[in-house]
Amino acid sequence: MGKNNLKENELQSGQIGLALVDSMQEITLSKIGDEGINNAHKNLKFLEKGLSLKELRNAPLGEGDQAVIIAAGPSLHKTNVAQNLKSSEYKGAIIVPDSAMLYCLKNDIIPDLVVTLDPHPKRIVRWFGDPDLVRADLESDDYFSRQDMDPAFADQMRVNDEVIELLEKYGKKIKIALSTSASDAVVQRAINTGMEIYWWNPMYDDPDLPDSETLKLHKLNGLPCLNAGGNVGSACWMIADAVLDKQHVALTGMDFSYYADTPYKNTQYYYELLEMVPEEQLDTVFMRIFNPYLKKWFYTDPAYMWYRKTFLEMAADASCVTYNCTGGGILFGENIIFTSLDSFLNESALVLTTSNDFSVSK
Repeated sequence: MGKNNLKENELQSGQIGLALVDSMQEITLSKIGDEGINNAHKNLKFLEKGLSLKELRNAPLGEGDQAVIIAAGPSLHKTNVAQNLKSSEYKGAIIVPDSAMLYCLKNDIIPDLVVTLDPHPKRIVRWFGDPDLVRADLESDDYFSRQDMDPAFADQMRVNDEVIELLEKYGKKIKIALSTSASDAVVQRAINTGMEIYWWNPMYDDPDLPDSETLKLHKLNGLPCLNAGGNVGSACWMIADAVLDKQHVALTGMDFSYYADTPYKNTQYYYELLEMVPEEQLDTVFMRIFNPYLKKWFYTDPAYMWYRKTFLEMAADASCVTYNCTGGGILFGENIIFTSLDSFLNESALVLTTSNDFSVSK
């Protein structure tokens, strides 16, 4: 299907954005790699508080060979994922990134596994409830108020208290795949709320390369290294496939993009992109992609486009069958069946093949 598995008529590219995609791994590593590796050194003293991720191979997570990933993309709040799971009496594994934990708990769903990855010192702990949050923090960082994410975060202080309360109630019932890159604040919340911790290292580079940072990290702590695809949603999928050996994995909330009417300011990397180009030139950075199964246009940035490209490469080597049940976004292509969550939850969905004869169930 051409570059990034897209046909020519499916892509309207911002020239600068498309040129940046292939450099995103290096850009990401230079931006957060040192922080993640430094956190891994700090977290050595906490490793005894949990087990290695490889121990999850022996842990029963959900019945059967199915898993549903609930990511926190904008489509999650435009669909009925929680309602569909509950009404279908789904009993397979539910795996979620930290950012979707609140969505699940508010809908009376205790995920079988939560995954966390990002090393940010202040932001990620908000998904776990930050006991030290003050209003000055909200004024100095508009990350949560600005973005097209969980609407609950409109009242940030109230929802922070709610998350703290929910994890005090459910923390001991939650398993967490805790990356060694996680900040001290996140690690402390996982420990203090009684989560069952399984440690892992993200891959920062090719471990076969000379002087590999990933190999150094593995030798330091002895933990398994996982190709997370650059983001926590892809890490959830990789764990379902490579660690839990689930054969049928459905994706929800995995957009890697924004709805066409989303203002640029509400996108995740808005400020980072303004460091590259002035605001009036942002059209040169964002790329517009036509989803042929939904007959809709979405737009994306270089980071999300790289996540998409990497995911498609990983899916080609996966043992599982991947079903995109997001109902939005740009994650389609070879080795992904684009369908509805209702169809996946129906037993007949599992006889679908991995051919390119994709279909969308309305």
